[in-house]
Amino acid sequence: MKNIVVLVSGGGTNLQALIDAQNRGDIKNGKITCVISSNPNAYALERAKNNGIDTAVIRRKDFDKFESYDSSLTTLLQLKNADLVVLAGFMTILGRQVIKTFENRIINIHPALIPSFCGEGYYGLRVHEEALKKGVKVTGATAHFVNEICDGGPIILQKAVEVQDGDTPEILQKRVMEQAEWKILPHAVALFCEDKIIVKDGKTQILD
Repeated sequence: MKNIVVLVSGGGTNLQALIDAQNRGDIKNGKITCVISSNPNAYALERAKNNGIDTAVIRRKDFDKFESYDSSLTTLLQLKNADLVVLAGFMTILGRQVIKTFENRIINIHPALIPSFCGEGYYGLRVHEEALKKGVKVTGATAHFVNEICDGGPIILQKAVEVQDGDTPEILQKRVMEQAEWKILPHAVALFCEDKIIVKDGKTQILD
């Protein structure tokens, strides 16, 4: 049984999707053992507590140097025996030590079809604003491993979502969450926990 540690900063809707999937029995060989927040007031912490999941808080601003924060987060994840780290709306940049220590063991969900609308500065509503500005007919979400390039790690799963006439960034954001993010993030986590993802030459292969 793999220990899943989820990193959060806000409301925790993707965390809730993971909890719901776990409760349905969809994550067969893994269990969410801890939720770590960069924000002590994040509602995601309440979601964790309501489901009997251990919580912790680590704030970047409590450390003078980024390297100290990076080291402390790495140590905390090791203390929690994390086999898999999931970024579910975590708004703090991960450092080199965390990424190297947990290589191909950190999964992020991005609200677009990478390589579109991704990279530094592309998060939250901005992703959907840019998609609508460009006039794309299809957007979606991507579950991927994290490396040192922002949104540049190996892609695990993607799901497309149609853009509709009259969409605002807020409406599109909600549709992408409901139709894509909340489905493929738990699926990617389940695949990892069942050892069904192989990474080779920067690409993933999903085993049947």
